[in-house]
Amino acid sequence: MPGDDVTVYAALGGTDFFLGLADRFYERVRHDTVLLPLYPEPDDLAAASRRLGLFLAQYWGGPHVYSDERGHPMLRARHNPYVVGALERDHWLVCMLSAVNELVADDEIRTQMTEYFVKAAEHLRNDQPLRLVKP
Repeated sequence: MPGDDVTVYAALGGTDFFLGLADRFYERVRHDTVLLPLYPEPDDLAAASRRLGLFLAQYWGGPHVYSDERGHPMLRARHNPYVVGALERDHWLVCMLSAVNELVADDEIRTQMTEYFVKAAEHLRNDQPLRLVKP
């Protein structure tokens, strides 16, 4: 795990790492019969890969290029046009966590990223109404 003053972004090598992670993820999406149909341009995933890489770089402590180009991430709203259920979530996680496991050598960082991706993938499910938690 990086020290208190070193971000995951810096520990992994910066933007290039996250762009590479996104590329590795999308290599898997290209062959995934559940995920690929969700993309409006399944023959050209380069723009989607770049956006994901920039988002992840920003999330993990890098520059705000994603927000500068696209505004607030609004991940759930951006995914609302597509049905994301348990099956899609699980396929997404297999693709992403496989990429993470291949590219991240540090066990603590890999665990931290895995925990984030599991929570994020569940958050993006939109096949059921949101459940409000009563105080």
